[in-house]
This record gives sequence, structure tokens and C-alpha cells, in this order.
Amino acid sequence: MLSPSLEDYLEEVYRLSTNKKEIRIKDIADCLGVSMPSVVKGLKKLNDLGYIVYRPYEEIKVLEKGQKKGRFLVERNKILRDFVEVIGSDADVEQEAEAMEHYLSISTIRCIERLVGFFKQNKSFLNEFKKFEVDSILDDNISQ
Repeated sequence: MLSPSLEDYLEEVYRLSTNKKEIRIKDIADCLGVSMPSVVKGLKKLNDLGYIVYRPYEEIKVLEKGQKKGRFLVERNKILRDFVEVIGSDADVEQEAEAMEHYLSISTIRCIERLVGFFKQNKSFLNEFKKFEVDSILDDNISQ
């Protein structure tokens, strides 16, 4: 199992690899807001675990295992961003998804994915949920 920081490195390496451009340590560091030495350390670990091929000053290659896991990580992030948007949270969507993604089980993420899909296909239920949410907040404020 990968640590949250290794998941972040692999997710970003995978994203960059899908754009068919060179994967640069600086790009990963800038995107994640970490230092380049931290990225190198993470890439070495991902190399040792068989997710990527990393050699200093050579092209970074994502192996099949890394592609599979990277695709899942990108999908998981999208599912959680969609969830935050669908429920109408006023939180920063990116930050909220990032906060959740490393700590939820695959089973829970798949349930969230189904819930989001259900709400997207059934707008009337989504509207009822949003109305319920407002009614609940108003009820809580009145009783205090």
C-alpha cells in the first residue's frame, strides 16, 4: 500500500504521462507544492516498488502497474471532486477531495460514485436533498 505522499507523486506522474509530454521533476514539484529533492525521493521509492522506471537524468517511464494504479488515483480524485460539487459544499473542491481521497476505502469511494451518478440522473432527488439540507440547517438554527 502506498503512503498518501507516494500516491500523490504517482497520480501526478500518471497525469503528466497521459499528456504525452516529458515528465519533469520540476513540474511534479510545482504541481504538488513540494521540493524537488522530495520528488526525487518519492520517485526512487515508486521505482523500487515497480510503479515507474526512474533513473537520474533519464526519461521517467510509467510501468503497467503504475498506469493501473495511476488511472485509479485520477479517477478517485474526480469522483470525490464530483461528490463535493454535487452535494453543494462551499469548501474548495480540490482541497476537499485531496483531504478525503487518501482515507476512504475503495468500497466507500464506489458508493460515493454511485450516489453522484444517481443524483446526476435524478435531478429531482438532488433538488429534494438540497431542500432538505437547507431545511435541516434552518431547523438547527431555530432550536438553538
